[in-house]
Amino acid sequence: MGLREQFTEAMKASMKAGESATTSTIRLIIAELKKVDIEARPKGIEKVEDGEIVAMLRRMVKSRRESMELYRQGNRQDLVDKEAAEIAVIDRFLPAEMDEAGMQAAVRAAVAETGAASIKDMGKVMAALKAKHGGALDMAKAGPLVKAALAG
Repeated sequence: MGLREQFTEAMKASMKAGESATTSTIRLIIAELKKVDIEARPKGIEKVEDGEIVAMLRRMVKSRRESMELYRQGNRQDLVDKEAAEIAVIDRFLPAEMDEAGMQAAVRAAVAETGAASIKDMGKVMAALKAKHGGALDMAKAGPLVKAALAG
């Protein structure tokens, strides 16, 4: 079952269970997905693939984590809790992230595979990582690892 279908099924289940906070978060996800689909139309893409949906979900989590930090600084624990609950719902749809050791191994393999020799080849390595590992790899965390591998 694709992510789109998972969103629909989770929405139905949360509505039947009367979980209004979960339903609200899933509605936010679906609205964001529609926005991403619309933005992809000029490229000739009617509906984005699961890989792009995972990237969208990661952006949503990142945005909520940033908001949580601001709410903490403002002593708004109620809003921190709300954002944390939304993250928990979004995380249900994300694939498990690769651990640190796995990321380092993937970076070493991508460097060897692409024949990268310097920092100038970072784009090739990042593209290879994204193609091979997609949703399991957090590209923001992989960037510094690739830089370190190419610099040293």
